[in-house]
Amino acid sequence: MDSGELAERIRAGDRRALARAITLVESARADHRAQAVALLAALGQGRQALRIGLSGTPGVGKSTFIEAFGLMLTGQGLKVAVLAVDPSSARSGGSILGDKTRMERLSRDPRAFIRPSPSQAQMGGVARRTREATALCEAAGFDVVLVETVGVGQSEVMVAGMTDLFMLLMAPAGGDELQGVKRGIMEMADLILVNKADGDLKAAALRTCADYAGALRLLRRRPQDPAGFPRAMTVSAVEGAGMAEAWAEMRALADWRRDNGWFAAARAAQARTWFEEEVRAGLLARLDRPGPLRARMEDLGESVAAARISPAAAAAELLALIESGAGALDAGSESP
Repeated sequence: MDSGELAERIRAGDRRALARAITLVESARADHRAQAVALLAALGQGRQALRIGLSGTPGVGKSTFIEAFGLMLTGQGLKVAVLAVDPSSARSGGSILGDKTRMERLSRDPRAFIRPSPSQAQMGGVARRTREATALCEAAGFDVVLVETVGVGQSEVMVAGMTDLFMLLMAPAGGDELQGVKRGIMEMADLILVNKADGDLKAAALRTCADYAGALRLLRRRPQDPAGFPRAMTVSAVEGAGMAEAWAEMRALADWRRDNGWFAAARAAQARTWFEEEVRAGLLARLDRPGPLRARMEDLGESVAAARISPAAAAAELLALIESGAGALDAGSESP
């Protein structure tokens, strides 16, 4: 199937075609990469979904929340795609990819699409091709794309570079958990949702929410936010309490940003950032290809390991070789 035919099937909402396309963009094979680039070009950028990033500490109930939240949205007639990034083993490279089993009801919903993807050791737990998978889901006509990341940490803010709204899911009664959440990720969050606000934990959830609300008031207000944002709220994925209120806040924030020009500006800035990231990744990939540059890198690596040269000096030498090659390429392109 060529890229044009696959693009047409994706636009028609063919879920198998969408799954096949995501597999294509996630592939590391050079021929698959060329096909993926052609497919994305054929699809264009006409459709837009609301992209929502979701992160949280392990055990906070991200999958339970996403299932309940997703079912609420599909119940309103919306089409929901979930891109769940699972951690990959640094040793074997494998992932469990168990999100479909944890979201059994949502996975059976005809208006929902769940795609677990391996993080492949990417910084922040965001798979390198997650942004492209998001674009494919938009082209397939989904209204909301949820991007679930591996966990919480300073590098987790990468998800904010590919989504329109960023939710941070937290649990109540975590003791010093407020100290454990890094300032960087709190500054990126649009909403902090304290989950498990039900049963015996409801009172603790309310106290935790108040603590987060107080912490957020100490942060400098961002120009892209209206008054009152970012804010903290309580939700219960089990009982469904607070879900409608949280969705209303998400829509209000997204609408405000659209009306004030921040939504389009953020999308443009994200596109440029990911273009630069793609260039950096391509340059690093060149070092893995067999050839003189790779051979010299291996030689320098052995010299560094044997303490014959410092890592900084070896890196400077290799970078000089790359620059000289780029200079030769530039000179060749200028010749008649």
